[in-house]
Amino acid sequence: MSLPCAGLRVLEFSHTIMGPCAGMVLADLGADVVKVEPAPEGDSTRRLPGFAGGFFPFFNRNKRSLAVDLKNARGRELVEALATRADVAIENYAPGTMERLGIGWERLRALNPRLVYLALKGFLSGPYESRPALDEVVQFMSGLAYMTGPPGQPLRAGSSVIDILGGSYGVIGVLAALRERERSGRGQLVKAALYESAVLLMGQHMAGTAVTGEPMPPMPARRGAWGIYEPFATADGDQVFLAITSDNHWRRFCSAFARPDLLADPRLASNALRVAARKWLIPLVAEVVRPYAKSELIALLETNAIPWAPVTRPEELFDDPHLNTGGKLVDTVLEGGGHAKLPTLPFELDGAVLGLRRQAPRLGEHTSELLTEIDVSDAEMRALAAGGVIVLG
Repeated sequence: MSLPCAGLRVLEFSHTIMGPCAGMVLADLGADVVKVEPAPEGDSTRRLPGFAGGFFPFFNRNKRSLAVDLKNARGRELVEALATRADVAIENYAPGTMERLGIGWERLRALNPRLVYLALKGFLSGPYESRPALDEVVQFMSGLAYMTGPPGQPLRAGSSVIDILGGSYGVIGVLAALRERERSGRGQLVKAALYESAVLLMGQHMAGTAVTGEPMPPMPARRGAWGIYEPFATADGDQVFLAITSDNHWRRFCSAFARPDLLADPRLASNALRVAARKWLIPLVAEVVRPYAKSELIALLETNAIPWAPVTRPEELFDDPHLNTGGKLVDTVLEGGGHAKLPTLPFELDGAVLGLRRQAPRLGEHTSELLTEIDVSDAEMRALAAGGVIVLG
């Protein structure tokens, strides 16, 4: 398929998740994303331990790697030459870092007035803008951790949701700026931030508080909108999430589990009444479903079109039959040489998902071909490599 961002050149100065995620989205969409890594050791994300060991191969697919020392004058000159040919620059370093290196927005704009520059930070402009921030910091600061955990036990979400959301919103800003450039011929500075991305998620709860006039309780203690909307234990020690959000769901549930008495009970005749009855209804439903093994319960719910979900662990997703249809998981080479099937972007274009064109690059894998584009000679490249200014992968 023809990729919508084919022909765009992106320079990405980033590490960890937020910046690499923004670059990954543009790369998956077809842009030529050049990951500018510090020579001689490269992006520190390559060396993260534990669960973070998968960050680099997942968020850096479909990119090329240029390894260069930005603290070296010649190294900066090389990057500036590439910036004159770029459409977009992305950076997610601490506030002021790019300016101290001499390649911040003002410098790159002077070299290339058409450049769209995406600065991914902890905070947008305002009193907090110079603060350092991390995904978990803003989860607590925004109220997301408070809303996720039970009362008195704030809990971060089970993924780097704000890094990913902030990077994705940054891409929306970039695409809007590129559209504006078609009219004006000029690039612009785009900023996206962790804190404001997390606060956007809180908008529904802020609105709820405004409507009810009451403080919003954490989600585990909330006054629910649905009568039955939670996981239930199965006979074989597993759990299945069950959602009965309409009267049709309730009728099908009562029929499937042969409980006409529940269907006839006037105290359960509507969702609002079932919400009011939750204190005794939830234990009753738990008793109804508990005799069934997980597979039996799922089959019954599926047959009767009652919304359900398994309580899935991440490692179970590798074998999910839906994800393994149509290229939604792509075979990805990991640091150290292993392989894993990892997810593509969650949308289709003209019936197709956006696949894998390049594995995450080796450090400096594309340094030579990129510098050849700006007429750096082989002899100079060898000299720069010997001096530690670049890495030739």
